[in-house]
Amino acid sequence: MREIENEIDALGLRVLVVTFEAGTLAQAYVRDTNLEWPLLVDETRALYRGYGMEHGHWWNVYGPPAWWVYAKLLAKGRRLRASDSDFDQLGGDVLIDPDGIVRIHHVGAGPADRPSVASILACVKKGS
Repeated sequence: MREIENEIDALGLRVLVVTFEAGTLAQAYVRDTNLEWPLLVDETRALYRGYGMEHGHWWNVYGPPAWWVYAKLLAKGRRLRASDSDFDQLGGDVLIDPDGIVRIHHVGAGPADRPSVASILACVKKGS
């Protein structure tokens, strides 16, 4: 998403990043990724539960597709940090339009399961 930040701004979109990690892990994520978008910390995981993002299956969370994602991040110079938290917690992508209508609700099966940025932008442009 960072690669198309100018296009995101031109479309008037707001990006929010949600994590359940607080404290030093959240701070390290912001620092390591040069995150400029707001980071919301959901320690109780109310948003995660509300959007059906519960716990992933072992293969999706720890299997080869997940390792491929981590290998690509390492190749880009990202450092992976160990977490004391829940490795099985699923994430996802939610696109909410200005009228509050959810246009994309994708619950990832694991770290390798994300919609492409192009598909998210196509949904935005279709709705404009």
